[in-house]
Amino acid sequence: MAEQLLDGLTVSRETNGALQELAADLLKWTKRINLIAPSTQDDIWARHILDSAQLWPLRGFDPEKWCDIGSGGGLPGLVLALLSSGEGASTAFTFIESDTRKCAFLTTMIAKFSLKAAVIAQRIESAEPANASVISARALAPLPKLFDLAVRHATPESVFLLQKGAQFENEIDAARDSWHFKYESIPSQTHPDAVVLKIKEVARA
Repeated sequence: MAEQLLDGLTVSRETNGALQELAADLLKWTKRINLIAPSTQDDIWARHILDSAQLWPLRGFDPEKWCDIGSGGGLPGLVLALLSSGEGASTAFTFIESDTRKCAFLTTMIAKFSLKAAVIAQRIESAEPANASVISARALAPLPKLFDLAVRHATPESVFLLQKGAQFENEIDAARDSWHFKYESIPSQTHPDAVVLKIKEVARA
């Protein structure tokens, strides 16, 4: 039986259950490691799980490689890998995270849910290039810095799915000083002032 999570995203009961388990594990591990902010724990489903899940329908295709940079507690990376697994997609995920404690959480969740994913326990700027078709990031850095970090893991055809807040237009203007790119801003389904930036054709100016 299918369950609708968001506009454009329906999942199986099994996938929904796995996402609920992930939310419970995030709360459990957050007691020992800072995976999510205390102020967001009571609303973890909307603030973190659904907020991450909304990227999946925006990909436009099933990429061979998806790289999530600065993965932290696996938001959005783990959520997306669970959705991919639930649909039987062949996408291989790479999570790049330098905090070894957070890497332990990511590795544990990958094993628990048998996900097609790997953790790279390095800084984004020193990790081996991922050559990913899609690159995601959530609450990591302003757009100019994000491009600096992410472009080594992209190809000329890569799609960037980046979650941003109300000041996203200022970040776009700042990024245009050093980068050429095309973008679409898609209103967030979970935050009234937030957007998902879908960016293509990223190249240094």
